[in-house]
Amino acid sequence: MPILTTQLLQDVIYIAQQAGEHLQRFYQHSVSVQIKADNTPVTEADLFSSQFLTEKLTALTPHIPILSEENCKIPLAERQVWASYWLIDPLDGTQQFINRTDQFSVLISLVKNHQPVLGVIHAPILGYTYYAMKGFGAYKLQEGKPCKLAFRHIASDRPLRIAVGSAAAAEKVRSILSANFDYAFHIYGSSGLKSTLVAEGICDCYIRLGRTGEWDTAAAEILLAEMGGVVFDLNYQPLTYNQRESFVNPNFLMGVTRDFSWGNIFRSDLSE
Repeated sequence: MPILTTQLLQDVIYIAQQAGEHLQRFYQHSVSVQIKADNTPVTEADLFSSQFLTEKLTALTPHIPILSEENCKIPLAERQVWASYWLIDPLDGTQQFINRTDQFSVLISLVKNHQPVLGVIHAPILGYTYYAMKGFGAYKLQEGKPCKLAFRHIASDRPLRIAVGSAAAAEKVRSILSANFDYAFHIYGSSGLKSTLVAEGICDCYIRLGRTGEWDTAAAEILLAEMGGVVFDLNYQPLTYNQRESFVNPNFLMGVTRDFSWGNIFRSDLSE
């Protein structure tokens, strides 16, 4: 396990930004698209970024294994002995990339003992980089200037602001919410970027009902943990990393603060 240092964090930020530069070049042209076995798209940009990140992280920490969304066919029996590993999504928001919304990102996290301890979320077109490290804090980097992300309370005099991926997702989420609150839905891009809306306090939470992978949430986990946020599945249990054969996450909520009774926003009959 590499020692968590600001130098390591800066190196990973630089690698993420380099990957982002490559993605920008792909973004300027049409890319070939294939459909994976799980019925999700993958482009040549995803595959190039995955190989690039794997090579760079291997050079940085030669003894730390790497698990990428595009190279994850590693049985649990082999990977469960890893004390630490890099977990990457080389292009989070492939559909956003294809649709040219600009709302996609590069996700890199370091997981130790099944818990993310370092994370970087880089949005190359938007020009933002979010990063965090255990005990170091959470930050947003824009135009070379870091801004610390701080704990925020949820205002009681306005609707609860919820990040979702689409209008259909908003209706699906609304169907499980209590009628005792008012809600405002913010439709935004990739999973990683929706978590940054929470980290910045633009949204109070991000609720995901649907398929995501562990690589979609790991960087967000440490980002939110370092600024006072919370992540849990809809049974109020933490998400797990590298503890199951499947990498598919359960439905989850990412909240801006631990100081809120999140269970109150859900319909009471859901647990019956």
